[in-house]
Amino acid sequence: MIFLMASISSCSVTLRITIPRPVSFIQLQMAFLFQKFQEAVKTLAKHPAFAKDPRQLQFEADINRLFLYSSYNRLGGNANEADAEEIIEMASRASVADQQMQIQENLHSQIKTFCSIMDEILLPNEKMVNEHQQESTVPRRSGLSFAVGRSDPAHNSPTGPETRPLSQTEVSQKLKDQLGYTLNVKPSQISHKDAGQGVFLDGTVDVGAVVAFYPGVVYSPAYYRYIPGYPKVDAQNPYLITRYDGNVINAQPWGFGGDNRELWNGRKIGEIKADMKGAEPERGSDRLWKLLSKPLEGNQGDNREVIERRNPLALAHFANHPPKGVLPNVMICPYDFPLTENDMRVYIPNVLFGNAEVNMRKFGSFWFKTGGSRNSGSRVPTLKTLVLIATRAVQDEELLLNYRLSNTKRRPEWYTPVDEEEDRRRWS
Repeated sequence: MIFLMASISSCSVTLRITIPRPVSFIQLQMAFLFQKFQEAVKTLAKHPAFAKDPRQLQFEADINRLFLYSSYNRLGGNANEADAEEIIEMASRASVADQQMQIQENLHSQIKTFCSIMDEILLPNEKMVNEHQQESTVPRRSGLSFAVGRSDPAHNSPTGPETRPLSQTEVSQKLKDQLGYTLNVKPSQISHKDAGQGVFLDGTVDVGAVVAFYPGVVYSPAYYRYIPGYPKVDAQNPYLITRYDGNVINAQPWGFGGDNRELWNGRKIGEIKADMKGAEPERGSDRLWKLLSKPLEGNQGDNREVIERRNPLALAHFANHPPKGVLPNVMICPYDFPLTENDMRVYIPNVLFGNAEVNMRKFGSFWFKTGGSRNSGSRVPTLKTLVLIATRAVQDEELLLNYRLSNTKRRPEWYTPVDEEEDRRRWS
């Protein structure tokens, strides 16, 4: 389970011993070159020019890493040594903005394939699939265009093609048969006493593969005060995560998904009851703060979308932090889903809280409205989501994610930093 705003609850995992697959020369070459990049990042971090904004440095390092992984994955089995060297060269020369846009294109290519397979599994026949795809009247923009922003979101009609009456378990098995992998939630292999559920890859993926979606309700900074439990939103909810741009996703309402395709707005469906036995008792000052700063009430937009709750990959919120001595095998990646893709929308397990994104600017620890829509003028509206991508080849094992908890707050005893410097830069 994940929480990346200030604190997180239970996790860790024991390393499962598997026989490694043969490693190709190109994989070794990429590993060697990527190691050189990591060393360069550590050197760059000490440069005085970055001392004022280490958080931006870590953001750029993550983007560079994601660019390498996702670009390598897109080359697939056709990759050769020259291709690997070209990827590294592009990563060293391309701007952060260009790399971000290419990452979006790489992810979108994978997710579109996933959505097509889900259509084959759930839509009864080819005729119905064609009718479903024709619902989109806006042509798809590929490449860099869809990564630039968002305007007023397009809403799906609550009516759509009928789907086969398959359970979530049946859909998951069929996805594995066609895609080569699926996900299962079961007790973590973590030996720590606070370990809970974990999410396991059932199958095989290569580096850079999209392995999971982070589901739930997306709150832009303008709507932070509507997050349940505000201002101490983590007190009873370990299923929150924050993107670098400030958007927060609450996966608690999603729970384990469901067995239907339905209109969903993230209210009281599938809510997970977190185990908060170790929580500190509430002090008088805490109660007073709650009274002064309790979450706002009201129906802000009530965005409802037709969502496929049987999505077998919508389980990223169960990923655990690795124990001491074990490296993560996945990392968080922002994915800005283009809402013009009506035929894919049902498989993106997120809804936006509020009527539209409000343009906000951060000053210190506070966000302020600056007027207008955040993406006014943008031609492609997007939904700000997150996915997990593999940082190496993964086969039949638990997914492990570096939580990067803030070092300014008390960390749980199970938390061992993967890289203390990265944690410090991320929350500086």
